[in-house]
Amino acid sequence: MKTSMQYDVVIIGGGLVGASLAAALKDSGLSLALVEAGPAPALNDPALADDWDSRIYAISPGSRRFLEQSGAWAKLDPTRIAPVEEMRVFGDTGPSTKLRTGSKLEFSAYQMGVSELACILENRALQHALWRVLRDQDNLTFFHPARCKALSIAEASAELTLEGGQTLSARLIVGADGRNSWVRNQAGISAAPVDYQQHGVVANFNCALPHRGIAHQWFQEDGILALLPLPGLRVSMVWSVSPEKSAALLAMSPEELCSQVAAASQNTLVNLQLITPPAAFPLRLLTLPQISAPRVALIGDAAHNMHPLAGQGVNTGFRDARQLAELLTNRGGCSDCGDAQLLRRYDRKRKEDIYTMQATTYGLKKLFCNDDPLLRTLRNLGMDTTNHIVPLKKLLMQHALN
Repeated sequence: MKTSMQYDVVIIGGGLVGASLAAALKDSGLSLALVEAGPAPALNDPALADDWDSRIYAISPGSRRFLEQSGAWAKLDPTRIAPVEEMRVFGDTGPSTKLRTGSKLEFSAYQMGVSELACILENRALQHALWRVLRDQDNLTFFHPARCKALSIAEASAELTLEGGQTLSARLIVGADGRNSWVRNQAGISAAPVDYQQHGVVANFNCALPHRGIAHQWFQEDGILALLPLPGLRVSMVWSVSPEKSAALLAMSPEELCSQVAAASQNTLVNLQLITPPAAFPLRLLTLPQISAPRVALIGDAAHNMHPLAGQGVNTGFRDARQLAELLTNRGGCSDCGDAQLLRRYDRKRKEDIYTMQATTYGLKKLFCNDDPLLRTLRNLGMDTTNHIVPLKKLLMQHALN
């Protein structure tokens, strides 16, 4: 007779968002299981300290507080973290537009009344910090590497079968398994993604001039380029371009790529030297009709995809985890952590934030990736006008700081 291992919550996906939820639930009194398809991070590999991860994130102050509460932030090496003290966004004005050049929008931590606008750190570093917390967590059982085979939903519980034959029964299944979420498909939640017809090209560089904690972003006719500060004389690039240009950038020699980035960034940081090979990933928008179903909740990329131009994808995922952790920890008189009413509350509470960030990034991408001369004039005049209205800038930034 088949027996099931019993848990309150089974989290499928041990990436940043899934791991952050597990860590946030360490004092919840709930029994947890974490199912991860890949191997555990190599937490003590000394070779990792000698190179840099090309995948980086801009962690908002709100996300930082969330990670501090779980103890993960304290596990990070502070020498691998770069604060963003200022952000400079440049429009696509130029000689061909018959406008003056230099259309820009500037935000500063001082102006916003915060210590920093964000912190830039490597995906790998944060992943390791979260797993170090999880390793010491008494209410958590790991299944890794482990792949899911089947999911069945009943009125009082859900049953997950792994390819290795184990069966896990839970009141709640959390899908944190990324943009191509297996859990989402099993739960019958679907929507057609919108292809942005762009790839995000990422790489890290040494530079000759200090970045002074300034994040730069350029809106251009053929894409959106961001250079984000890393510790020391280093920056990380995220360049959203067409698939054709992405392929061309990946095929370039290190010297050619540095020359292209320098020209596109108006030689803001001179003498760029490539320190990580470039990589690319396709960009898309995914808006779901709901992010919960009976006995199932979705978080992170399983729940939404958005353009990286505002750097809010992972922060939106952390807000998913934070909201779900709060609801599960403070259930009041509800003993069932997979209760339908509880999951509907989660869905309602997250909907506005997710749609706001998706609409903002989609709108900005559409606004600037458009060669209509009148629209170009208006968007750059609007950028310059906004730059001189401090209360409006504070309003624009407030959501991104949460």
